[in-house]
Amino acid sequence: MTGRFEATVDIDRPIAEVFEFLAAGVNDKKFSPRVQEITKATDGPPGVGTVFVSTVKDAGMTTKREFEYTEFTAPTKIRWAERSKNQVTAAFGGYDLEPSATGTRVTIFNDLEGHGFGKLLAPLAVRAARKDAPAFGLRIKEAIESS
Repeated sequence: MTGRFEATVDIDRPIAEVFEFLAAGVNDKKFSPRVQEITKATDGPPGVGTVFVSTVKDAGMTTKREFEYTEFTAPTKIRWAERSKNQVTAAFGGYDLEPSATGTRVTIFNDLEGHGFGKLLAPLAVRAARKDAPAFGLRIKEAIESS
């Protein structure tokens, strides 16, 4: 089972600044309370092939996650795929950025997918992510605007 959640938010910052903050990859901890730790595992500037490793706590369970950038078009598009094999993964996700009247409009999305026992958990994870999506968008906005 795969399900998508997404959020769109307008951020009062120029598109290049928003892209740089999001592309760094390690700022997720500033807007996602589930992320306990995140590091860039590859050398060089962010781009296609950049890998991030994180420790995430969901529903009381702590897991290690590994994501890789699969598309990277500054300053408008970032795509990633989760390479780790947890019960529920973000098989595909990304950011789309475009100029807006107040700065930058960002849309984030993730396609969540269950594996093994996770196939039973995935619908619950998708439902929870969709419910939190507007607040998640606002947390991204607040993190970028306060940086």
